[in-house]
Amino acid sequence: MLRDIRAELTKQARRPASWLLLAVAVVLSLTFGYAVPYAGLSGAAGPPGSGRGLDALLPGAFVGSALGGLPIFVGALALIFGVLVAGSEYGYGTWKTVLVQHPSRVAVFTAKLVTVAVGALAAVLALLAATAGASALVASLKDQPLGWPAASDVLLGVGAGWLVTTMWGALGVLLAVGLRSVALPIGLGLVWLLAVQNLLASIAAPLLDWVAQLQKALPGPNAGALAAAFGASAPGVDAIVGSGQAAVVLGAYLVGFAVLGGWLLHRRDIA
Repeated sequence: MLRDIRAELTKQARRPASWLLLAVAVVLSLTFGYAVPYAGLSGAAGPPGSGRGLDALLPGAFVGSALGGLPIFVGALALIFGVLVAGSEYGYGTWKTVLVQHPSRVAVFTAKLVTVAVGALAAVLALLAATAGASALVASLKDQPLGWPAASDVLLGVGAGWLVTTMWGALGVLLAVGLRSVALPIGLGLVWLLAVQNLLASIAAPLLDWVAQLQKALPGPNAGALAAAFGASAPGVDAIVGSGQAAVVLGAYLVGFAVLGGWLLHRRDIA
């Protein structure tokens, strides 16, 4: 098992796409979390998100800024990473090459899930480091004190971000195994994250009560609720449920995606 995990981690660390996804996540978080709101501090009319106010850009709020993109665009990047980790074996036709070396399918699948979890943790830590640096820069430019949140709040933010990001990555793994490809799982996943769940929240939920109640059981809205508990303010972030319920729901989805993906890989032909 350890050999499989080490091999999978090495493979993903050497893949340029993994680092590109991380770089895009950091750039987008800094752009929409700091650059656009900072430009809006002048009071001029600007794009959505430009009127967050100075307090949201200071070090005391950097954890929320790091988690704000997880329900949508960072979540989409995590899903793509999960698809690449599992789906590339189908695209390159390397499943037989891997399995002929005698690891079990369960061991290989577990190694891929561990790789997704490690990648998710690295992404969350990178986002926190980037937003902490950006918030310190804003505080310096605006002559504001460096009032950092408590270490316990930061650790909770790391755990929450890791849970959300790993959940989206596990969904990518499930889609890749279920559809045995790369392109279609990425396409379907992006349609769900960037279109369907936003349409449900902004159009259907205000009109239909049952859709509003359904939102409380879907992964995207629960990810947004968990981010909102840390002060995040971004599209898809809304405290429709408490942070405890959101964490439980997201944990259930993570376990469900992992178990179903492992079952499909174990039971079905790899071709």
